[in-house]
Amino acid sequence: MTATRFVGQLNQEKIVFGLTLLLFIGFASTLPNFLAAANILSLLRSVAVLGMLGLGMLIVVLGRGVDLSLVATMAISVAWSVQLVHHGVPVGLALAIGLALALVVGLVNGLLVAYAEIPPLFATLAMGTLVYGFGRAHLITGTDVVYVPQGMGWVLALGQGALLGVPMPIVMAALCALVCYLLLRYTKAGQFVFAVGDNLKAARIGAIAVRPILTLQYGLSGAIAFFAGVITATSVQAMNTRIVNSNLIYDVLLVVILGGVGLSGGKGSVRNVIVGTLLIGVLLNGMTIMDIQYTVQNVIKSMILLIAIVADSIVNPRDEQTGQQGDI
Repeated sequence: MTATRFVGQLNQEKIVFGLTLLLFIGFASTLPNFLAAANILSLLRSVAVLGMLGLGMLIVVLGRGVDLSLVATMAISVAWSVQLVHHGVPVGLALAIGLALALVVGLVNGLLVAYAEIPPLFATLAMGTLVYGFGRAHLITGTDVVYVPQGMGWVLALGQGALLGVPMPIVMAALCALVCYLLLRYTKAGQFVFAVGDNLKAARIGAIAVRPILTLQYGLSGAIAFFAGVITATSVQAMNTRIVNSNLIYDVLLVVILGGVGLSGGKGSVRNVIVGTLLIGVLLNGMTIMDIQYTVQNVIKSMILLIAIVADSIVNPRDEQTGQQGDI
């Protein structure tokens, strides 16, 4: 294989995976205990929820959208479920109510984008602000942090248990990745998502119900956000709603874009999200062991996000149709 052919076969996913390996080897050879099994499991566990949220964002981005309400949906829906348990509501019913809220938020996002034709950036940003404000004012009043009671029973195992020595958050993230892979790869709805993102006009001419598919994407995103929130809350036995004001949503965008998912739509896979998540996980773990300040870590992540967006604009250039879809 010639050098030219090798370079021609490179893409963003392969480059990021290569960087991940280089970082991993570098940290393993210079940082004490980096290769310890406990640290590797801690690394994977720390980014499990981030990866799940990235999968929710993936489904939306494939259809030329973006969901900035993911974190607000996650925090408020799960915090409400936990508070309902405190008030005596059965665990199963409380979780069902929280999931229903997350689905409603996602579907409303989809309706605003698909039928009202509001650009996804503005629709989901406004919806996230609305959900957070309404949730704090009417659903979980009087507190920023809702603590998970021991009465949650089996649900606690989702965040604190283990399967064959592997922490359950990692298992649940892997299961979520498998379900998303099967959905996108082997179902008509998944193929329609790619078709709409690749060429909306052609998809409409091909008799694909474009608006329902767009709405479905945001509904699935909301559902994934809820399950990611359940893992978060049961892992630390609390849901801190102030997480909405953190940089988490930018981290979610970072792993999606960094992994090689095209913001122009129709290009990407679950594997891209996994690659992006692993790179961020290795990077954050290494910087934590080196005791780099949190603010400096945020600066580094922001620079990486900026570079990833520039790279995406070069690899996946925008067109007139993309602009009409309100792509970021």
